[in-house]
Amino acid sequence: MKKIGFLSFGHWSSQRGSATRSAADVLLQSIDLAVAAEELGADGAYFRVHHFAQQLSSPFPLLAAIGARTKSIEIGTGVIDMRYENPHYMVEDAGAADLISGGRLQLGISRGSPEQVVDGWRHFGYAPEAGDTDQDMARSHALRFLTLLEGDGFAKPNPRPMFPNPPGLLRLEPHSETLRERIWWGAASDQTAIWAAELGMNLQSSTLKWDESGEPLHIQQATQIRKYREAWKAAGHKRSPRVSVSRSIFAIMNEQDHMYFGQGRPERDQVGVIDDQRAVFGRSYAAEPDQLIEELKKDEAIAEADTLLLTVPNTLGVDYNTHVIESILRHVAPALGWR
Repeated sequence: MKKIGFLSFGHWSSQRGSATRSAADVLLQSIDLAVAAEELGADGAYFRVHHFAQQLSSPFPLLAAIGARTKSIEIGTGVIDMRYENPHYMVEDAGAADLISGGRLQLGISRGSPEQVVDGWRHFGYAPEAGDTDQDMARSHALRFLTLLEGDGFAKPNPRPMFPNPPGLLRLEPHSETLRERIWWGAASDQTAIWAAELGMNLQSSTLKWDESGEPLHIQQATQIRKYREAWKAAGHKRSPRVSVSRSIFAIMNEQDHMYFGQGRPERDQVGVIDDQRAVFGRSYAAEPDQLIEELKKDEAIAEADTLLLTVPNTLGVDYNTHVIESILRHVAPALGWR
């Protein structure tokens, strides 16, 4: 059994054929898609975060709105770029959104992906310490965020406050008691997956990974997941970790599906260079259900993970993306034992 959710990149465009022509379209349709996915029985609604782009950026207003409109579906990110984040303000936003949703937030955080601008985090007022890299800064922000989520008091109260204070040092409010256990790290390498395990974060492995062995992505990811679980066990955490992988999977059910995805989709991984590092990009899966089932049986990383996030073409609109999700839930997942 697997949890199955969707992952939206939140694009909007004025190009012909786009159903999301503005930021308002994307935000409102994201809420509607989460509601529709919940009605289908999907387990998660996840969103990418990109700054300086015509995509979703600040996630918490959207997550809170979805939390208020839904009852059971998990609501998350994949991922928030911690180079841009103030950990204190983020704890308040995340705590509020989690309480609104009744404890359904699943926050994926990480160093982030290549940017639209040069050193965009500098425009947000952040810079690495002397001798550090932007990756170091992202990890530093993440560590502070995790510490603040513990809820321990750290701020000296005013002796003459406007309102009465509880005794002792004060923490940030509102506080969610369990959110610390629902933080995920998006790991592009084996070593960062191990680091995440040691810190008690769940693991997100996307459709891209640093190419550390020259093997297909799904094999490298499966190795990464096993190393992560070994590190988790060695760290002595009491709860079981969660692991997600993301995939572009499309069941060809009709002529419209065939038009969009039935031809010209890469059937093997692609290799490229990002930030001067060799990276492997996962293939897309697009076929009629019977063939799709046979191909997915060979994906070792999906087999290792407990959560699968289906990337959706959000610019094609809510109705079509509902169809995409439903096709996998109804015609593919049961045959693979995911449902």
